[in-house]
Amino acid sequence: MPKTALEIKKAFADRGLSLSGWAKKNGFNTALVYQVLSGNRKTLRGESHRIAIALGLKEGSLEGYEELNEYLKGGGANS
Repeated sequence: MPKTALEIKKAFADRGLSLSGWAKKNGFNTALVYQVLSGNRKTLRGESHRIAIALGLKEGSLEGYEELNEYLKGGGANS
C-alpha cells in the first residue's frame, strides 16, 4: 500500500536521513525529489514516476524499464 508524503517525511526524520542524501545515493535529481514529495510534480512517467515508486508514494516496480525502453525504440520482439 502506498505511503503518504507525511509518512515518508516522518520516516526520514525518524532515521535522521536527508532527502537530498537519499536522492544523490539513488541517482535522482534532488529538486525533483522535493517536488514529487510536496505534490508539486505529477508522477505519471519518467524520473518523477520512478521517484514516487522508490519513495513508496506509488505502487509499482522499477524493474523492466530497460526492456520497455527497447520496445519503445523499436527493438522489441514484435517490431
